[in-house]
Amino acid sequence: MNPRRVPVELDPVRPQDSGPLTVTLDGEEVTGQAGQTVAGILLGAGRVSWRTSRNGRPRGVFCGIGVCFDCLVTVNDLPDVRACQRRAQEGDVITTGVQDG
Repeated sequence: MNPRRVPVELDPVRPQDSGPLTVTLDGEEVTGQAGQTVAGILLGAGRVSWRTSRNGRPRGVFCGIGVCFDCLVTVNDLPDVRACQRRAQEGDVITTGVQDG
């Protein structure tokens, strides 16, 4: 089997409404693609951790399937949103526990 890139327009997994979107991350506008999770946009923006545990250790995506709760963020003033589970929407305001990335 040879690896190959599938053109975006032929990708059966990509949502039909794919395209760029902009969200506000800790007061800064960042872009992503429609269909991406909040975690995907955070990772794409170079953020590998966005909160800390009770003992001060950095946390970001760990399991990526919504089991561990390490990726919690606040989206549109709703706290404790699992970033790996929520698809980002145009105009979302995302705040994290780590302001300097």
